[in-house]
Amino acid sequence: MTLSTPTRRRLDATDLARVAVFAAIVAVLGLPGGISVFGSVPITAQTLGVMLAGAILGPWLGALSMAVLLALVALGLPLLSGGTGGLGVFVGPTAGYLFGWIVGAFVIGLIVHAGNRRPVWWRTLLGMVVGGILVVYAFGVPVTSLVLRLPLDVIAKSSLVFVPGDLAKAVIATAIVMTLVRAYPRAFRRNWVTPRGAAAPEAEAAVAPASEASEPRVP
Repeated sequence: MTLSTPTRRRLDATDLARVAVFAAIVAVLGLPGGISVFGSVPITAQTLGVMLAGAILGPWLGALSMAVLLALVALGLPLLSGGTGGLGVFVGPTAGYLFGWIVGAFVIGLIVHAGNRRPVWWRTLLGMVVGGILVVYAFGVPVTSLVLRLPLDVIAKSSLVFVPGDLAKAVIATAIVMTLVRAYPRAFRRNWVTPRGAAAPEAEAAVAPASEASEPRVP
Protein backbone atom coordinates (compact mmCIF):
# COMPACT_ATOMS: atom_id res chain seq x y z
CA MET A 1 0.00 0.00 0.00
CA THR A 2 1.31 3.44 -0.83
CA LEU A 3 1.68 6.24 1.62
CA SER A 4 -1.37 8.47 1.91
CA THR A 5 -0.59 12.15 1.77
CA PRO A 6 -2.26 14.71 4.03
CA THR A 7 -4.58 17.03 2.17
CA ARG A 8 -5.52 20.57 3.03
CA ARG A 9 -9.21 21.30 3.30
CA ARG A 10 -11.26 24.30 4.13
CA LEU A 11 -13.05 24.80 7.41
CA ASP A 12 -16.56 23.41 7.00
CA ALA A 13 -19.72 23.14 9.07
CA THR A 14 -18.60 19.88 10.66
CA ASP A 15 -15.32 21.44 11.78
CA LEU A 16 -17.16 24.40 13.29
CA ALA A 17 -19.53 22.06 15.11
CA ARG A 18 -16.61 20.09 16.55
CA VAL A 19 -14.91 23.31 17.66
CA ALA A 20 -18.12 24.37 19.41
CA VAL A 21 -18.51 20.96 21.08
CA PHE A 22 -15.04 21.04 22.61
CA ALA A 23 -15.45 24.63 23.75
CA ALA A 24 -18.63 23.45 25.49
CA ILE A 25 -16.84 20.43 27.00
CA VAL A 26 -14.21 22.68 28.59
CA ALA A 27 -16.95 24.95 29.92
CA VAL A 28 -18.84 22.00 31.45
CA LEU A 29 -15.67 20.69 33.10
CA GLY A 30 -15.41 24.00 34.94
CA LEU A 31 -18.84 23.73 36.58
CA PRO A 32 -17.62 21.90 39.73
CA GLY A 33 -15.20 24.76 40.48
CA GLY A 34 -11.58 24.31 41.44
CA ILE A 35 -8.88 24.35 44.08
CA SER A 36 -6.98 27.63 44.51
CA VAL A 37 -3.31 28.32 45.13
CA PHE A 38 -3.16 30.80 48.00
CA GLY A 39 -6.69 31.83 47.06
CA SER A 40 -5.58 33.09 43.64
CA VAL A 41 -5.27 30.55 40.81
CA PRO A 42 -7.93 27.82 40.61
CA ILE A 43 -6.88 24.47 39.16
CA THR A 44 -9.83 22.66 37.61
CA ALA A 45 -10.71 19.78 35.33
CA GLN A 46 -10.91 22.23 32.43
CA THR A 47 -7.33 21.48 31.43
CA LEU A 48 -8.50 17.92 30.72
CA GLY A 49 -10.78 19.40 28.07
CA VAL A 50 -7.91 21.44 26.66
CA MET A 51 -5.84 18.26 26.31
CA LEU A 52 -8.65 16.41 24.56
CA ALA A 53 -9.36 19.33 22.22
CA GLY A 54 -5.77 19.49 21.02
CA ALA A 55 -5.41 15.73 20.62
CA ILE A 56 -8.73 15.06 18.89
CA LEU A 57 -9.24 18.22 16.84
CA GLY A 58 -5.58 18.71 15.96
CA PRO A 59 -3.44 21.84 16.41
CA TRP A 60 -5.42 24.47 14.51
CA LEU A 61 -8.97 23.44 15.41
CA GLY A 62 -7.92 22.65 18.97
CA ALA A 63 -6.49 26.14 19.38
CA LEU A 64 -9.55 27.63 17.68
CA SER A 65 -11.90 25.88 20.11
CA MET A 66 -10.04 27.45 23.04
CA ALA A 67 -10.07 30.85 21.35
CA VAL A 68 -13.82 30.56 20.84
CA LEU A 69 -14.29 29.66 24.50
CA LEU A 70 -12.25 32.64 25.67
CA ALA A 71 -14.07 34.96 23.27
CA LEU A 72 -17.36 33.90 24.85
CA VAL A 73 -15.86 34.45 28.29
CA ALA A 74 -14.79 37.95 27.25
CA LEU A 75 -18.39 38.65 26.25
CA GLY A 76 -19.41 37.92 29.82
CA LEU A 77 -20.58 34.33 29.66
CA PRO A 78 -19.79 32.48 32.94
CA LEU A 79 -17.89 29.60 31.34
CA LEU A 80 -14.83 29.41 33.58
CA SER A 81 -14.39 27.60 36.85
CA GLY A 82 -17.10 28.44 39.35
CA GLY A 83 -19.17 30.30 36.77
CA THR A 84 -16.86 33.27 36.21
CA GLY A 85 -16.51 35.31 33.04
CA GLY A 86 -16.06 38.82 31.70
CA LEU A 87 -13.06 40.91 30.72
CA GLY A 88 -11.83 41.05 34.30
CA VAL A 89 -10.48 37.50 34.16
CA PHE A 90 -8.03 38.53 31.45
CA VAL A 91 -6.24 40.95 33.75
CA GLY A 92 -6.33 38.70 36.82
CA PRO A 93 -3.91 36.05 38.12
CA THR A 94 -5.41 33.37 35.86
CA ALA A 95 -4.96 35.31 32.61
CA GLY A 96 -1.71 33.60 31.63
CA TYR A 97 -3.20 30.15 32.10
CA LEU A 98 -6.17 31.04 29.91
CA PHE A 99 -4.01 32.20 27.01
CA GLY A 100 -1.84 29.16 27.64
CA TRP A 101 -4.84 26.98 26.81
CA ILE A 102 -4.77 28.20 23.20
CA VAL A 103 -1.06 27.58 22.71
CA GLY A 104 -1.19 24.37 24.75
CA ALA A 105 -3.96 22.87 22.59
CA PHE A 106 -1.96 23.78 19.48
CA VAL A 107 1.21 22.13 20.78
CA ILE A 108 -0.69 19.02 21.87
CA GLY A 109 -2.15 18.64 18.39
CA LEU A 110 1.26 19.05 16.77
CA ILE A 111 2.85 16.36 18.91
CA VAL A 112 -0.02 13.85 18.90
CA HIS A 113 -0.42 14.04 15.11
CA ALA A 114 3.26 14.61 14.27
CA GLY A 115 3.94 13.70 10.67
CA ASN A 116 0.21 13.11 10.20
CA ARG A 117 0.74 9.70 11.77
CA ARG A 118 -1.79 7.68 13.70
CA PRO A 119 -1.57 8.58 17.42
CA VAL A 120 0.31 6.16 19.67
CA TRP A 121 0.21 6.17 23.44
CA TRP A 122 3.71 7.51 24.14
CA ARG A 123 3.43 10.41 21.69
CA THR A 124 -0.05 11.21 22.96
CA LEU A 125 1.09 11.26 26.58
CA LEU A 126 4.11 13.37 25.61
CA GLY A 127 1.80 15.86 23.92
CA MET A 128 -0.42 16.06 27.00
CA VAL A 129 2.52 16.71 29.30
CA VAL A 130 4.33 19.20 27.08
CA GLY A 131 1.33 21.11 25.74
CA GLY A 132 -1.20 20.56 28.50
CA ILE A 133 1.13 21.14 31.46
CA LEU A 134 4.49 22.70 30.57
CA VAL A 135 3.17 25.18 28.00
CA VAL A 136 0.18 26.21 30.11
CA TYR A 137 2.38 26.71 33.18
CA ALA A 138 4.95 28.61 31.09
CA PHE A 139 2.25 31.17 30.33
CA GLY A 140 0.44 31.05 33.65
CA VAL A 141 3.18 31.22 36.26
CA PRO A 142 4.88 34.44 35.03
CA VAL A 143 1.56 36.27 34.70
CA THR A 144 0.47 35.19 38.18
CA SER A 145 3.79 36.41 39.54
CA LEU A 146 3.35 39.75 37.79
CA VAL A 147 -0.26 40.31 38.87
CA LEU A 148 0.27 39.24 42.48
CA ARG A 149 3.67 40.95 42.67
CA LEU A 150 5.29 37.86 44.11
CA PRO A 151 8.68 36.39 43.17
CA LEU A 152 8.55 34.06 40.18
CA ASP A 153 10.22 31.24 42.07
CA VAL A 154 7.64 31.45 44.86
CA ILE A 155 4.76 31.09 42.39
CA ALA A 156 6.55 28.31 40.51
CA LYS A 157 7.16 26.32 43.68
CA SER A 158 3.59 26.79 44.88
CA SER A 159 2.31 25.50 41.53
CA LEU A 160 4.20 22.23 41.90
CA VAL A 161 1.54 20.96 44.28
CA PHE A 162 -0.85 20.70 41.33
CA VAL A 163 1.51 18.83 39.01
CA PRO A 164 0.44 15.34 40.23
CA GLY A 165 -3.19 16.19 39.49
CA ASP A 166 -2.27 17.50 36.05
CA LEU A 167 -0.26 14.36 35.33
CA ALA A 168 -3.30 12.29 36.30
CA LYS A 169 -5.40 14.32 33.83
CA ALA A 170 -2.76 13.73 31.16
CA VAL A 171 -3.00 9.97 31.71
CA ILE A 172 -6.81 10.07 31.62
CA ALA A 173 -6.79 12.14 28.43
CA THR A 174 -4.30 9.73 26.83
CA ALA A 175 -6.50 6.76 27.71
CA ILE A 176 -9.55 8.47 26.19
CA VAL A 177 -7.70 9.36 23.00
CA MET A 178 -6.25 5.88 22.52
CA THR A 179 -9.68 4.34 23.10
CA LEU A 180 -11.11 6.58 20.37
CA VAL A 181 -8.24 5.69 18.02
CA ARG A 182 -9.12 2.01 18.34
CA ALA A 183 -12.90 2.19 18.63
CA TYR A 184 -13.91 5.28 16.65
CA PRO A 185 -11.09 6.76 14.53
CA ARG A 186 -13.61 8.88 12.63
CA ALA A 187 -13.75 11.15 15.67
CA PHE A 188 -10.41 12.60 14.55
CA ARG A 189 -11.58 13.29 10.99
CA ARG A 190 -8.10 12.68 9.60
CA ASN A 191 -6.39 10.62 6.92
CA TRP A 192 -3.34 9.34 8.73
CA VAL A 193 -0.21 8.34 6.87
CA THR A 194 0.00 4.54 6.64
CA PRO A 195 3.50 3.02 6.82
CA ARG A 196 4.53 1.21 3.65
CA GLY A 197 3.54 -2.42 3.80
CA ALA A 198 0.97 -1.91 6.57
CA ALA A 199 -2.73 -1.96 5.83
CA ALA A 200 -4.92 0.76 7.26
CA PRO A 201 -7.53 -0.49 9.78
CA GLU A 202 -10.35 0.76 7.54
CA ALA A 203 -8.89 -1.17 4.61
CA GLU A 204 -8.53 -4.34 6.68
CA ALA A 205 -12.14 -4.05 7.79
CA ALA A 206 -13.26 -3.69 4.17
CA VAL A 207 -11.16 -6.61 2.95
CA ALA A 208 -12.35 -9.06 5.61
CA PRO A 209 -16.03 -9.19 4.54
CA ALA A 210 -15.02 -9.40 0.89
CA SER A 211 -12.73 -12.36 1.61
CA GLU A 212 -15.41 -14.12 3.56
CA ALA A 213 -17.91 -13.58 0.76
CA SER A 214 -15.52 -15.09 -1.80
CA GLU A 215 -15.15 -18.34 0.12
CA PRO A 216 -17.55 -21.13 -0.91
CA ARG A 217 -20.12 -21.99 1.71
CA VAL A 218 -20.30 -25.65 2.72
CA PRO A 219 -23.88 -26.76 3.44
